[in-house]
Amino acid sequence: ICIVIGEGGSGGALAIGVGDRVAMLQFSCYSVISPEGCAGILWRSHEFKNQAAEALKLTSDYLPSLGVVDKVIDEPLGGAHRDHHQTANRLKMYLVRTLRELTAQPLDHLLQQRYEKFRRMGQFLTAEPAAQAD
Repeated sequence: ICIVIGEGGSGGALAIGVGDRVAMLQFSCYSVISPEGCAGILWRSHEFKNQAAEALKLTSDYLPSLGVVDKVIDEPLGGAHRDHHQTANRLKMYLVRTLRELTAQPLDHLLQQRYEKFRRMGQFLTAEPAAQAD
């Protein structure tokens, strides 16, 4: 079980993503590159960081529908840092529920589910070969 509680980025983001379940706090971010890094690569300027952030879809508004995150854990009013106890209780409830679910499954089933989960991620486009000119 992996939970992003702030900013999960770069190589650490890849490590976080290998769990049977991946969750994130409502206002956390999760991406393999920062918006500044992405803008620097694509546009050779950090000035395009806002466009890069939008393209990366690195928030809880997008990641569940992309299949990257399994669960978004709501934060207390004002954010997790405003009420540590309530945040900890919400994390505990998620962890207990998810651990019960996962421990009830055989290991080979969990491994197969994880494999299939990663196979579903991303989009793959295939192009038809160009027609040969006669």
